Amino acid sequence: MSSIRISRRVNAPRAIVYRALLDARAVATWMAPTGMTSRVHAFDAREGGSFRISLTYDASTGTGKTTAHTDAFHGRFVKLVTNEQVVEVVEFETKDPALRGEMTITYTLADADGGSDVLAVHDRLPRGLSTADKEGGWRSSLAKLAALVEVG
Repeated sequence: MSSIRISRRVNAPRAIVYRALLDARAVATWMAPTGMTSRVHAFDAREGGSFRISLTYDASTGTGKTTAHTDAFHGRFVKLVTNEQVVEVVEFETKDPALRGEMTITYTLADADGGSDVLAVHDRLPRGLSTADKEGGWRSSLAKLAALVEVG
């Protein structure tokens, strides 16, 4: 199992970024990497609350983990520290044993000059998941998060 760490400076206060991490409509906008569309099926943003999201490839050549063109996953919010941290446990909905298992995603927010630093740590990636692909997808998603919340 491996992990990735992605950081991004965002030109927005931590409170705005934190809200975007816990708002279903915002998540549907920023979570899908470029080339995918996100759909939020369930989203209960509280400690112990659960969620279910699917990401569908825009091009028919994309290969999904759940169906031919879709990656679906479910999870729960493990820890929420207002304006500071969101910790989720997530699992792909797949029959492929190389892609199964719970992963932990931790978003940590810190004040930065003119905005916030966002650190996203994705731990316990399944062995069948390409770390490079996952890293590229998370960079794309965090860029969308920045575009959604940044001011001026």
